[in-house]
Amino acid sequence: MDELRKHLLNLLDMKGAHIGFDAAIKDLAPEFRGKKPSGAPHTIWQLLEHMRIAQWDIVEFSRDAKHVSPKWPEGYWPETDAPADDAAWKESVRKFHHDLGEMKKLVSDEKRDLYARIEHGDGQTLLRQALLVADHNSYHLGQLMYVRKMLEA
Repeated sequence: MDELRKHLLNLLDMKGAHIGFDAAIKDLAPEFRGKKPSGAPHTIWQLLEHMRIAQWDIVEFSRDAKHVSPKWPEGYWPETDAPADDAAWKESVRKFHHDLGEMKKLVSDEKRDLYARIEHGDGQTLLRQALLVADHNSYHLGQLMYVRKMLEA
């Protein structure tokens, strides 16, 4: 595997200078998932779901010409401040991991040209999409950690 793919996988795994996804949500008590501290625009649940939905959309766009993205911006955010229950939280986390794994599979596939334009796109490449996932996840993990700190969670 070439060095660029290795670096992308490392970035997608959230290794390096930033906190990883699992560490960011580790030991978060359920009562904090839907709390919005004063001055915060989102709850931890909203951030998790937004990350999951956006990541799923990027992955599906990257591999499926028939994929239809959600309506912007409302389709990228949950309708509620909190998950319906613990099962909804766990399912969102599971789907986040699954879709991240799917992006990593795309990046790992040496038959895929990282620089080739995605045929159904308007200039996007797999390299750009992988960087977009990593960047978006990193940004919102920072927000999630800030909300945790505000909640003292």
